[in-house]
Amino acid sequence: MRITWVGHSTVLVELDGVRLLTDPVLRARILHLRRIGQVDWGALQHLDAALVSHAHYDHLDLPSLRRCDRSLPLVVPRGAARLLQRHGFKRIVEVESGDETRVGALTVRATHAEHAGRRGLFGSKAATLGYLVLGSSRVYFAGDTDIFDGMSSLAPNLDVALLPVAGWGSRLPPGHLDPLRAAKALRLLRPRVCVPIHWGTYRRLGLSREPGVLREPAESFARLAAELAPDVDVRVMPVGAALDFPESPGTSRAGVASDVGPERLA
Repeated sequence: MRITWVGHSTVLVELDGVRLLTDPVLRARILHLRRIGQVDWGALQHLDAALVSHAHYDHLDLPSLRRCDRSLPLVVPRGAARLLQRHGFKRIVEVESGDETRVGALTVRATHAEHAGRRGLFGSKAATLGYLVLGSSRVYFAGDTDIFDGMSSLAPNLDVALLPVAGWGSRLPPGHLDPLRAAKALRLLRPRVCVPIHWGTYRRLGLSREPGVLREPAESFARLAAELAPDVDVRVMPVGAALDFPESPGTSRAGVASDVGPERLA
């Protein structure tokens, strides 16, 4: 398994021969947000599917998805397909919390997320989801969420959690995890390894872009996690960095779920 943090909520998960990209947001500028750091497009070729957590502009970016390829299979929350179909995307599977679909050798299970995901004032009302990627290892991609009831039983025997710890502005509205709440969520999830995401990549115009300011949320999360979830290995990675797992200690307990639904992307 290899985990590459492309930036913000975009993570390349390579597991059991399958390449999944979460929330592809890859442009230099999105509305009033400016990207810090470049995208290695060469590393994002030959994708098997993209997992979209919700319809906010910094998670569902149509130009980024077009750059990946309109033929790329997309797993999206129910209600988001119409927007994508209007822009020429055809290989779409809509899911609700609890639904499962197959991508090659992997099972992708949609999970609850505590976050209002409406796209603008009059846009899509599709729900917000997280995703569990199940194969020889178990990976949880939280998308955007706050702590919610049931988080402790969401993903038993979890190998990796990709957990948001900040935002792109000077404050976090309800429905997000700041460093402290993310550390509390980590205590509930109990993964072997956690990679903090959703920090230090997009910054609102007018706010500081100093490296120390950008890293502060992730470093604060790591300190708090060491207190609240000391058994979890927290890896604070720079944008574009990859983390290899040569062999998961959870291999014997992280098999593909047996109750897989009929929908399949392959």
